[in-house]
This record gives sequence, structure tokens and C-alpha cells, in this order.
Amino acid sequence: MLAPTPIAGIDVGKHFLDLGFEPAARARRVTNDAAGIAALIAALRGRGAARVALEAIGPYAWPVTAALVAAGFEVRLADPRQVRAFRTAEGRIAKTDRLDAGLIARFAGAMPQRLRPAPEPQTLALKALSTRRRQLVELVAMEKTRLGQAFDATIAEGHRIVIAALEAACKEIEARLDAAIAADPALVRRREILVSIPGVGPRIAGILIADMPELGALDRKAAASLAGLAPHPDQSGRLPGRNAISGGRPCLTAAFYMAGMVAARCDPRFRAAYRALRDAGKPPKVAIIATGRRLATIANALIREDITFEKSRFAA
Repeated sequence: MLAPTPIAGIDVGKHFLDLGFEPAARARRVTNDAAGIAALIAALRGRGAARVALEAIGPYAWPVTAALVAAGFEVRLADPRQVRAFRTAEGRIAKTDRLDAGLIARFAGAMPQRLRPAPEPQTLALKALSTRRRQLVELVAMEKTRLGQAFDATIAEGHRIVIAALEAACKEIEARLDAAIAADPALVRRREILVSIPGVGPRIAGILIADMPELGALDRKAAASLAGLAPHPDQSGRLPGRNAISGGRPCLTAAFYMAGMVAARCDPRFRAAYRALRDAGKPPKVAIIATGRRLATIANALIREDITFEKSRFAA
């Protein structure tokens, strides 16, 4: 019998990258910099591993992910919550970075269907711009709150200067994000489809393009779940059950919630559905969440079918 092809797992930290394998082999630690990434790639090739798994990536993992993709490795991402549950299922208690690397490799070997492809470098760049814009918007909101609480004229002027600087930086990031989208015809078409949906403006469309590249490749339930708007039941025994939204990407939840609010107010079709929920006794927030969830499933279907809202069956 042929020996199984090794699968590698990488636990990413700010300063180090820990490498583990399945079947088990000696773990290795390298620094999270250009030299360390080169050594890690050499170790992977020496071991004969073509598949590499990481937990859902943050900024510390972007350089190694881009390098692995460029080097021809098959890179997949795992949900950290599922990896933790896998550790519990194995009955393991000890936790170190090196043990985590082996755990990720074993998870990838046992549950490959739970992995998703690593984003392309262009997607990572768009996400970085979108994240920075969101950070700047939050900083502006906090500084405006402080301005409203400032009674000293000198301090208030200082707040205004900071707000102006942050708003200028936000406009510069937005211009870069718009330019990156305009440079790719596929993204231009995606934005055209998204802004055709009631409640979705250019800013929310930019968030969806950058932070939800899976749109169009999911079923309707998965799209709602990824947006953090799917109701999950919680019931046991004779206790009355309840459904509540949870999980998903917070930035998408906020984006679709705002889009749902606008659609429910401004579009007759969505306003009628919203009023029906309110007349049925649903609280306003629940009705808006339901509207946002409907927008998420519509956006997913329109991207998949490559059609704008007005030309689709949803406009009827």
C-alpha cells in the first residue's frame, strides 16, 4: 500500500509559525518573517506535503498564506471553533502552539469537507482596505462622541482636528478600495449587481465584495449563516425552545442589518414584508433582521445567476 500523502498544519502567531504533520512527524517552529517562511516552505517540500491547513487567517497569517499559494501549495482554512471542538472530541487537554499545529493537521485529514480555500492575494488586499475603513469609521464615531462631551473650546477644537484627519484618511482608503474594484471587470460586475438590490448602496456593496467573496458559491442557508443572520434553535427536553442568530462575520451582520433597515423603509416590496412581520407581533429588530437575511440570500442568488435585481424573479 502507498503511504498517505502528508498533510501539514500551521499554527500562526505574531512572532512564530509552528508546523505539524499528519501522519505525525516532528513539529517545527520558525520565525514569522521572510526567512522563517522560506524555511517552512523548504520543510514542507522535504516532507512531501502538498496540502497545508491553517485556522481562519488574520493579518499575521497573510504573508505566509500568500507565499504558500505562490509556491504552489494547496492551502485550506479551518474554523477555529471546529478545531477546538475536534480537540475536545479527541479527549485532549494540553494546548501549546506546536500541539495546535498537529491538531490542525489531524483535523484537515479527518474532516476535509469542513475546510475552505484560502483567499486570493487580491481578496486579502481588498479585505485589508475594508478593515481599515471600518476602523477609521469607528474612530470617527468615538471622536465625535468625545466632541459632544467636551466643554472646553480648546479641547473641542482638538477633537475637530482629529475628526477631520480621520475623515480624510477614510476617504483616501475608500478611493483605494474603489480603484481596486474598478480595476477588475469581475468585481465591477459584482458591484453592479449588488447596488441594484434595494437597501444596498456603494459602501455596503464594497463591504460585501471585500468581506464576503463566497457570495454566489453558497446555498441560501449557508449565505444567511455566514452573514450572521440565520436563526439557530436552542431547545432541550421540556424547556421552551428559542431561535437566535449567532456566529457569522460581524461586519456582514452589520452591513445586511443596515441594508435591511433601508429596504424596509424605502422599498414597497420589502416594506410590505416588514409590515407583515410587525403585524404578526414580531419586534422591530427581529423584522429588520429577517429583511437583512432575505437580502443576503437574494445577493447570493443574484451573484450566482449573474443578474441584477430588477431583471430577476425577486423584483416581481
